[in-house]
Amino acid sequence: MKRLSVYALAFFLLGILAVTANTAYVHRTQPSYPDSPQHRDGRFGNVSPRPPMGFWNGLKLTWAFLFDKPTGTVPDQPIPVRALDRAQLDAAPDRSLYRLGHSTVLLKLRGRYWLTDPVFSKRASPVQWFGPARFHAPPIAIEDLPPIAGVILSHNHYDHLDHAAVMQLAGKTGRFIAPLGVGDQLIAWGIDPEQVEQLDWWQSTEVDGLRLTATPAQHFSGRGLTDSDRSLWASWVIQDADLRVFFSGDTGYFDGFKAIGDAFGPFDLTLMETGAYDKRWAYVHMQPEQTLQAHLDLRGRWLLPIHNGTFDLAMHAWQEPFERVAELAAINGVALTTPEMGERVDLNTPHAGQAWWRKLAPASRTVQPTASPAQ
Repeated sequence: MKRLSVYALAFFLLGILAVTANTAYVHRTQPSYPDSPQHRDGRFGNVSPRPPMGFWNGLKLTWAFLFDKPTGTVPDQPIPVRALDRAQLDAAPDRSLYRLGHSTVLLKLRGRYWLTDPVFSKRASPVQWFGPARFHAPPIAIEDLPPIAGVILSHNHYDHLDHAAVMQLAGKTGRFIAPLGVGDQLIAWGIDPEQVEQLDWWQSTEVDGLRLTATPAQHFSGRGLTDSDRSLWASWVIQDADLRVFFSGDTGYFDGFKAIGDAFGPFDLTLMETGAYDKRWAYVHMQPEQTLQAHLDLRGRWLLPIHNGTFDLAMHAWQEPFERVAELAAINGVALTTPEMGERVDLNTPHAGQAWWRKLAPASRTVQPTASPAQ
C-alpha cells in the first residue's frame, strides 16, 4: 500500500510540474500592477503577513492529506441533489439563488443569470485522475445552463477556478469578472480579453444595473510551484438596487469584514465560507465560530454556508461544518439557510431549509460549539 501511495504521489507531482510549466509561462507574460496597494515585489499580499508553515511541516501535512485521512471526511451515501433544467430556471422569479456545489452559486437577478466560482469538473485538482473528487454531480450541466451574464471569480485555486468549466462557459458568458491577475490567467487560456474585467480591492463595476465590488479577503493564490500569490484574491459585494449579497470566496477571519460591513452593510444574505478549515491553516480558512462572527461583522441578516458538501479538502468529517454552524447560529439567534444542492432560495424571503445532512451517516464526533462567536 505504501509503495502504491509513493507511485500515486509521484504521478501527482508530475501533473503539478506540468501545470507549473504552463503557469510559469503565463506569469512571465503577465503585466505588473504598480497601482495596486496589494502588489509588492511581483506578488500580492494580505494586510497582515501570512505566517510561514515551514517546508517539513508542509510536506507532512501534504502526505497526511493525500494518504492518511481520518474516516468520515467523505459521505458513504449519496447526498441529496435537486436536479435543475432550463425550464425551471426560466420560470423562476427574479432574486432566485441555487447552490450548485462547493462555492458555485447560480443567481437570477434582473432577468439574467450569474455564477460564482463555477467548478463542474469531477476533481478539484490540476489533473482529473487524482485529487479530491466530487461527492455529487452538479444539479445542472453547463450545456443546459441558460446564457450567463457574468461569472464572478474569487481567486485561482482549483476548487474555485476550473479550467474546463471556464472554457465551456466562454461561449455562453457575457463577462468574467475577476481579481487582478486572475483575468490574465483566463486570457492566457484563450478567453477573449473583451470578456474579461479585472478589479482590485474596493473597485466596482456595473452591468445592466447590477453593481459588483471586489472587497478584501485574507487568503493566497497559486496553481503551480512557481506562481504563489501572483494573482489577487477577493470577496465580493453584489448589489441589486435595495438587495445586497456578500460572497466571501476563501478567507481567514480578519478586521476587513467589519470594514466591508460598515461600507456596504447590512447584507440581506451572506454566502460564507464554512468548511475545509483546520487550526493549522486558520489564517486562510475560518473556523465556524469565525464564520458566524464575520457574518455579524458584515451586519448580515441570513447566513448561507458554502465551501462544503462537495469536496474532501480537510481533516474534519464532511458534515461537521453544517452541524457546527447550525448549532452556533441557533445559540446566537442568527438566521441560517441550508438548502440542498439545487434547491431554490428566494433572496427576498429566504427559508431555513432542512438539516439534510443529518439524514445521512451520523457525525463521526460530537461537536460542542461555544456560546458566543470566537474572534
